[in-house]
Amino acid sequence: MCATCGCAPAPQPDPGHEHPHASDHGHDDQHRHDHGHGDQHRHDHGHGDQHRHDHEHDRGHTISLEQRVLAKNDELAAANRRRLIEGGVRALNVMSSPGAGKTTLLERTLSDLTGTVTISVIEGDQETPLDAERITAAGAKVVQINTGQGCHLDAAMVRRGLRELDPPDGSVVFIENVGNLVCPALFDLGEAAKVVIASVTEGEDKPVKYPHMFAAADLVLLNKIDLLPYLRFDVDRWRRGVRRVNPTAAVLPVSAIAGEGMPDWYAWLRATRPADPDGHRPPGRAS
Repeated sequence: MCATCGCAPAPQPDPGHEHPHASDHGHDDQHRHDHGHGDQHRHDHGHGDQHRHDHEHDRGHTISLEQRVLAKNDELAAANRRRLIEGGVRALNVMSSPGAGKTTLLERTLSDLTGTVTISVIEGDQETPLDAERITAAGAKVVQINTGQGCHLDAAMVRRGLRELDPPDGSVVFIENVGNLVCPALFDLGEAAKVVIASVTEGEDKPVKYPHMFAAADLVLLNKIDLLPYLRFDVDRWRRGVRRVNPTAAVLPVSAIAGEGMPDWYAWLRATRPADPDGHRPPGRAS
């Protein structure tokens, strides 16, 4: 269950509301099996219409809640964006499934770009400071945000992170989101661009199985390509899947460990500019 966006089973009724779909085996009129007649076998809960109504009410309540949560988040994201634009700071929302190599890619980026660009990092995880410790060891200022049950970062969390980081004008902020291929795509953080990292160890079907994440991307990095000789992974099929859901995103194969393709990633990073105040991000370059 996500404590932030509410992506959980259908909400439970209010404590003062009696759920109509009760199963009371002590009352024959609520749950009756009548075997006294061969042609009659009745299973009667007696409240079918009310039960259906309550489910429709819960669904409508959930949709309304999601709309309010996203609307509030968008307001805060717009404020984050204005703050970043004023300082000429490029913030990148880096997303992937767990284990795709986000932190390793950031470590390599920090090592290779030392002295050429100032980079700070907002680290998002449900628990532990492990990734923040790795980024600190790589030489960057970092703020760790633990979301607990939350499955993604939101604009309020990033606002707090930016206050603590206080990134210098003209710098780059990487926002390493919680590992998840669903919810992070829904939440604007005020970033200049969304970067999705996939890995060859995940299989080539992920773009079509998780289309909203890949559709939101300005750049898709295919990581761990040094492992291709040892895996059954069809790069062309994977690329067609990305293009099916997102015809315009830049697509770059890389290996954060071996360094293959990383200069292309750095060139893309240098070319990225802050979004405009209305939240329109610069288009990716199709490849």
